[in-house]
Amino acid sequence: MAETRIAVAVVTMGNRPDEVDALLRSVAGQDLAPARIVIVGNGSPLPEFARRLSLPGEVTTVDLEENLGCPGGRNVALARLREFGDVDIVVELDDDGLLVDPDVLRRVRDLYEADPRLGIVAFRIADEHGETQRRHVPRVSRSDPLRGGYVTGFLGGGHALRMRMLSETGDWPAEFFFAHEEIDLAWRAADAGWKILYAPELLLRHPRTSPARHAVYHRVNARNRVWLVRRRLPLPLVVVHLGVWMLLTLARTRSLAGLKAWCGGFVEGLREPAGERRPMRWRTVWRLTRLGRPPVI
Repeated sequence: MAETRIAVAVVTMGNRPDEVDALLRSVAGQDLAPARIVIVGNGSPLPEFARRLSLPGEVTTVDLEENLGCPGGRNVALARLREFGDVDIVVELDDDGLLVDPDVLRRVRDLYEADPRLGIVAFRIADEHGETQRRHVPRVSRSDPLRGGYVTGFLGGGHALRMRMLSETGDWPAEFFFAHEEIDLAWRAADAGWKILYAPELLLRHPRTSPARHAVYHRVNARNRVWLVRRRLPLPLVVVHLGVWMLLTLARTRSLAGLKAWCGGFVEGLREPAGERRPMRWRTVWRLTRLGRPPVI
């Protein structure tokens, strides 16, 4: 069997130089060296250390004049990897994350070599105190972040993707900019018959954050949710999903300004083009339901 070649991709806006330095050093300390490393400066020049730090494998840096958002920046890294044509798996890491254990890449390789239909591997994300936020556990039942298994979604901060899967499903939805891009890719992967595995033994340390820290969170979150279901769900489920989500949002949102921004994003999601409509098959709906998360929750 041919050697499985792993690449690492990091997208940064250049505002976390110390964190990027620590992340790259943790990549350099892995007991399995990545074949390639791609570092994308998303709308900002990369710090000089990112260019001169001694790293294993072939290192490629890309400076983008415009911030394309997280999914857009990752697509640039994927396009560069395709130009080389010699990578099987790409590990994508948040620029403020850290690989604590030295065997993460080797474990990723072993998981993929054991299952040719494994498309996505989700890492466990834990803060500096070792705690995993509930929103970072890709299951409806989130009481035990150490329980792994097959799931219906994955974590954007730390994960691995099979390049052959991406050639079937397509890349990240760049127009989302941020929010819900992982669900869009996960649903396409599931519909194409690929497995998604949550592997909590693969740890990415990441500072505790809230998605609402972004000023445009409520608007973009609502817009992208509407786009997501318009693109990926059978028509009867579009209505059900949005109805359930609307009720949950009204029950959970405590900020009047946030609710107003959410409503604006919801209307924007209905009015603006959502992109290519490729709804999942009903057997995929059933498969996701059997895994514990029907695509209406």
